[in-house]
Amino acid sequence: MKAMSNRILSLLLLLFIVTTACAQEIDTLSLKKNYDLKEYRIPMRDGAELFTAIYTPKDTSKDYPILLNRTCYNASKYSDYNYGGYPSQYLVEDGYILAFQDVRGRYMSDGTFDNMRPNIPGNNPKNKKDIDESSDTYDTIEWMVKNIKGNNGKVGMYGISYPGHYTAAGMIEAHPALKASSPQAPIADFFFDDFHHQGAFLQSYTAAFAVFGYQKESLTREPWYTDKLMRLYEKPAADAYDFFLKMGPIKNTTEKYHGDNFFWQQIVDHPNYDEFWQKRNILPHLKDVDHAVMTVGGWFDAEDLYGPLNIYKTVEATSPKAKNTIVMGPWDHGGWAKETGKTTHNHIYFGDSISSFYMKKIERKFFASHLKNEGNDDLPEAYMFDTGSKKWETFTEWPPKEIEPITLHFGENGILSINEPADDKAVFEYTSDPKKPVPYTSQIEGLTFTPRRYMSDDQREASRRPDVLTFETNPLTEPRVLAGEIMAKLKVAMSGTDADFIVKLIDVYPPDHKNYEHNPSNIIMGGYQQLVRAEVFRGRFRNSFEKPEPFVPGEPSDVNFRLQDILHTFKKGHRVMIQIHSTWFPYIDRNPQKYVDNIYEADEEDFVTSTIKVYGSSTVEVGGTQDGFLPSAFRIRPEEFIKD
Repeated sequence: MKAMSNRILSLLLLLFIVTTACAQEIDTLSLKKNYDLKEYRIPMRDGAELFTAIYTPKDTSKDYPILLNRTCYNASKYSDYNYGGYPSQYLVEDGYILAFQDVRGRYMSDGTFDNMRPNIPGNNPKNKKDIDESSDTYDTIEWMVKNIKGNNGKVGMYGISYPGHYTAAGMIEAHPALKASSPQAPIADFFFDDFHHQGAFLQSYTAAFAVFGYQKESLTREPWYTDKLMRLYEKPAADAYDFFLKMGPIKNTTEKYHGDNFFWQQIVDHPNYDEFWQKRNILPHLKDVDHAVMTVGGWFDAEDLYGPLNIYKTVEATSPKAKNTIVMGPWDHGGWAKETGKTTHNHIYFGDSISSFYMKKIERKFFASHLKNEGNDDLPEAYMFDTGSKKWETFTEWPPKEIEPITLHFGENGILSINEPADDKAVFEYTSDPKKPVPYTSQIEGLTFTPRRYMSDDQREASRRPDVLTFETNPLTEPRVLAGEIMAKLKVAMSGTDADFIVKLIDVYPPDHKNYEHNPSNIIMGGYQQLVRAEVFRGRFRNSFEKPEPFVPGEPSDVNFRLQDILHTFKKGHRVMIQIHSTWFPYIDRNPQKYVDNIYEADEEDFVTSTIKVYGSSTVEVGGTQDGFLPSAFRIRPEEFIKD
C-alpha cells in the first residue's frame, strides 16, 4: 500500500507541477558537458536565506545574461543536474546563466510561506526591512549580479503559473538589472482566477490544498505533505461528480480533509472580496514598469486565463515605458512549454508544432533581443491564435478596434440573433436543483487537481438538459470573427434568494463536419458544440464583491459580469450558441440558492431548488473593450483602481 501511495503521489505531482509536467526533456549528459552547477543560499534584507541552484555555462569566453525562475515547486529538484527541462531547450542551447530559487518558506529556503504574499509599496530599493516577493526578487538579483561570475549585468525572469505570479511580482519596483520579464499563466488575484472564478470557489481544486496549505518544519528537499494528499488519493475517486455530490456541503470537506490547512481556512474565513483578498491582488501594484514584458497564456487554460489577460492590460494602462507584448495560443495550462507534435485540445485539432513555433520564434527572440542585444524585438503588441480559423494573427493593440463587436439577443424558440433585438417582454425559465447539478464536462472524469479538457468540450449533453437555457443562430452565411472582451448582461428573477450564473459561448459545427483522425470513433464532430468561452458569476456579488446581498424573490435584478477574452472565427455554415445555467459541478462549488452569509459553512438543508427567469432584454456583448478591463462589478476605471 505504501509503494502504491508513493506511485500515486509521484503521478499527481508530475501532473500538477507545471514546471515539470510541461517540460521538454534536456539531455542530462549534454547539460553536464556544457554547464557547471552550484547551490547558493542568497541572503535577503531581513536575514533569511533563499536556496538557489545556478547553472553557469562552462564556456567562459563571453559573459551571459541570467534567467531567473522563482518557484514554490522545489528548486532543489534542479540540483545534481536533475534538470526538468524548462526553460526551453532553445534557450539552454543559446547560453544563459540559469537560476532556480525556492521562494520564501518553501523547501530549502528560510521563512514562512504565504500563498500570495501582499505587496508592500515603496519597498525597493533596500530602504526597509519589510519583505514581499518584490523585495526578495530585488535582493536576489542584486546578489547574483554582484556574485555570479561571467554575467553581463542583465537579468530575465520567466515562469508558469505560480512562478508566473512571482515573475509578475518581480516587475514591481524592479531591480535596474531586470530587463525582460515573461509572466506565463500568472495568477493575478486569487479571488478571480486559480482558486476562485469571480468569487465562486473551484471545488475541483480541493486536493490542491494539500500542496499549498501546510508549513514545513525544517529545510527539506522532499515533499512534506504526502500524508495530506493521501487523505484524498489513497483510494482516488474515479468519478469526481459522484464523489463531491456524496461529500455534501463544503463544510464536510473542512471536517473530513482540510481542518488543519491554513490556506483552506483563509478561504473559508474570507468568502467575500474583503481586505484580505484585496491586499493580495497584484494588479494595483503593476505600474511604472520600465522594461520589456511578454505575458503568455493559453485560450484553454481553466486555471489562469484571467491573470495573463489582466496583467497585460494593467501594464499597458499604467506603464508607457514598458515594451509590452501578449501571446495567447491554443493551449491549456502551460501547454506552450512542451511539444506534442499535433496540437490538440480535448477533441479539437489546431495544427502541428505550434508550441515549437512559440519557443523558437517568439520566446527565444524576446529574451535574445533584450538580454543579449541579438536581433530586434519586432514582436507585435499582440500575438494571438485564432481558435476558429486555427492560425496566428497579430494586432497593434488588444482588444483590437478593427474587428467589429456584436451583441447577441435571446428570442423565443431558442433563437439567438446577432445585432437584432428580440422581444424584450419574453421570459425564459428553468429550474435549478443543486442536488442534481449540471456537470462541467460531458465525460466522466476522476478526482483531479485541475480539470483541463472541459474548456473545448462538446456541450450537446448540457443543451439537452431542462435546467440549461440554449439559444443558437441560424447557420452563418459568412465567417464571423469575434475578438476581445465579453460582457453578459442578464436581467433575472428567481424564487430563491441566491444563484450562480454560468454563460457559455459555443461554436456549433455543421452536421457534415468530418471527424478528426486523432479522435476515437465515438467522438462525432458533425454537430459538435465546442465550448469557446464560459464563465461563472456568483449572483450575490452583482453589486459588490465586498458586500454581497441576497436577491428578493420574484424581483427582477441586473446581473452583469465579464467572461474572459476570445479570438475565434465562427466559420461559414457554423452556428453561434449561448447557454445559461446555474450549476457547473464539480468544477465550481454549488450555490445553495438560499442566501447564507458564508457558503463554505452552509448546511445540507440550505440547498434548495429555485425557479430562475431570464428576461428577453438580456444580452451578451462580444468583442472590443467591455466596460474597461476589470470585473464590471468594481464600477470603476483602471486609473481609479490602480493606486497605492
